[in-house]
Formats: sequence, structure tokens, C-alpha cells
Amino acid sequence: MSFLDTMTTAIASLRANILRSFLTTLGIIIGVAAVIVMIAIGAGAESQVDAMMRSLGTNVMFIVPGTAQSGRVRLGTGTYNTITARDAQAIGEELEHVQYSVPVVRGTRQLVAGASNWSTRIYGILPDYLPARDWVIAEGRNFTAMEIEHNAKVAILGKTVAHELFGDEDPLGRKVRIANTPFHVIGLLEERGQSPMGTDQDDTAMIPLTTAKKRVIGGRQRQADLVDFITVKVDQADKIGDVERNIRLLMRQRHRLPVEAQDDFRIRNLAELLNKRKAASRLMSMLLAAVAAICMVVGGIGIMNIMLVSVSERTREIGLRIAVGARQGDILRQFLIESLMLS
Repeated sequence: MSFLDTMTTAIASLRANILRSFLTTLGIIIGVAAVIVMIAIGAGAESQVDAMMRSLGTNVMFIVPGTAQSGRVRLGTGTYNTITARDAQAIGEELEHVQYSVPVVRGTRQLVAGASNWSTRIYGILPDYLPARDWVIAEGRNFTAMEIEHNAKVAILGKTVAHELFGDEDPLGRKVRIANTPFHVIGLLEERGQSPMGTDQDDTAMIPLTTAKKRVIGGRQRQADLVDFITVKVDQADKIGDVERNIRLLMRQRHRLPVEAQDDFRIRNLAELLNKRKAASRLMSMLLAAVAAICMVVGGIGIMNIMLVSVSERTREIGLRIAVGARQGDILRQFLIESLMLS
């Protein structure tokens, strides 16, 4: 019996029971669809975490103030600030694998442009802050060293702030008042969207660090060279743990902390947090793929059962074909072809 004859016989057998054949293949169809959908969901979750990591800046750590203690009562993070711009400079100069180390002050102020006004987060920064956080200037330019040194009244706006103050007009070269001080807009940041915590990263304005301390934010930041936090970017992802340990040792040394004393600062490692989220999403992808694989196995077992029933129903036909000269291999090949066609 030729292969073509076997194929023709298999097709005729499937068409004779077309409803049963359709219901059998439905299990495989559902299984394959489940695999595709589940894997796509898992890949989407991992992609979202990757986007979060890129939006926050890769290989980034934040050094924030520690906690104050009154008697036996410990207050919240940031209540005891001993972090200075000189600490940031020492970290950048003395430690290996530190690409950027930037002091930052921050506050919330009202911005006014013409008849429009908007309350937003103000960051006093140095030029290196933007590449440290992977911020991209869509239009305009970054601050210059001369502007930092001379407390220049210039500002870089996020997309949300620019839209709220100027609408669809070009904000470059326009004036905004921050804490009743006029600033020239010299740059517009590229849109970044929401952070993993749900805040609008584009709802921000950035001004030179020196200008912020002397004219806008004030408060304790005017004392000496205190800052709200230090942003540290590491040049290699696998070195971030070593750099974190070295930063802790250097900061304790600079702040003259005794061995038994607690740190008067905290180090927040975003990469560690986001890697945990990525591991969780990867585990979810594996679980979804396992569920989808079970669906496919169930569909395959359905085909096995139907073929077993088909063999049982056609024992007389099989016996008759063997009696007229068909070989066992011909019979086996016919049922294998039927199974493959269903699959």
C-alpha cells in the first residue's frame, strides 16, 4: 500500500467523523493558544520591569539622611541630615567604579508663567545629575559650570510642567517665576512617564544647585553644604554591591562614627529592588508557561483517546484489510497520519 493511498484513506476516515475530529483538535487549538497568550503576558511583564529600570536610571544608588532619635523614640528617615556636597565629591574622587556622584537638594514650589501657575517638585542639581539618572534633554541644553558657579537663574522643565505653564507653546527662552525669582527656561526634558511608584516623573523642574540653596529652597540646606541626598551611578552593574559597601565605609569614616554607632545615612539600591521585581515576573512567566503546557498535554491526551477509540471501532476493518494483504506497518502508518493531521 503506497504512502499516497494511506494518506487518502486517513483523510477519508477523518472526514467521515468530521465533528469528532473538530472537537479533538479543539483541545490542541486551545492548548497552543494558551501557550502563546501566557508567554506573551510573561514577556510583557518582564518588558515593563525593564522599562521601569531604564526610567529610573540603571546602576543607580541614593544616599539619603538617616534617622534622629529622641530618648527611646526613633523618628523617620531624613530627620537627621549630615549629608554634604563634600561627601558626594569624596565618593566620586576616592572610590573606584563610581561614574557619577551628584549632590541634590529638593523641595516643592509654585511656578508662575504669565497667567498660569503650577506647583511642582524643584530639584537643585549639578550638570552630571542628568546623565547619572539617564535623563535626556529633548530641546535646549544642560547647565554649564559657569552657571553653577555664579548662581545663574536658569531652569530645565519636565514635559508636564512645560505643558501646564505654556500649553503648546515653546517654553525655551521664556521666563518662569520660582519663589518670586525669575528664571530663564534653557531646556526641556524628554518625556519619561510614570515611575514604578506611580508618580509623574515629568512633573519636575531643575535649577542649579547653588541657586536652589541660596534663592529657592533655603532652610537647613543653606547651612554649610548640606544636601537632601546624593545620587551615585556605578559604571558596571556587577560592581554595585562592592561600591555600596565602600560608600558605607567611606561615609562612616568621614562622619567619624564609632564602631558601635549606627549609620547616620541610608543607601537605597534601586537595582536590587527592581531585580527582585524582575525575578518575580520571570517566575510568573514560568508558572504561566507551565499551565499552558498542561493545556497542550491535555489536548494531546485527547487525541490519544480518540485514536484509541478509533482503533477499537475499526477492528473489523483492520482485520479485513490484513486479510486482503495489508501489512501491520500500513495500518500503523494510517493511524499515525490521522494523528498527525489532527495535531
